[in-house]
Amino acid sequence: MSAPSLLSELEENISRLSLDYQLLLIERVSHRIRENISDKTDDDAQLSKMAADPEIQRELQKN
Repeated sequence: MSAPSLLSELEENISRLSLDYQLLLIERVSHRIRENISDKTDDDAQLSKMAADPEIQRELQKN
């Protein structure tokens, strides 16, 4: 199934939910997105720390 048709099907199914459940779904999806953004930010910060670590730089130069 293509992404556009999948999105259309999701929208159709969501429209069948009550307003309360639609709001609950939005809250859950937004929470998941915020967690993913936070995880990516944490990963980027750890990679930056590793790249600046002199021991890691020495190890990389050996190879």
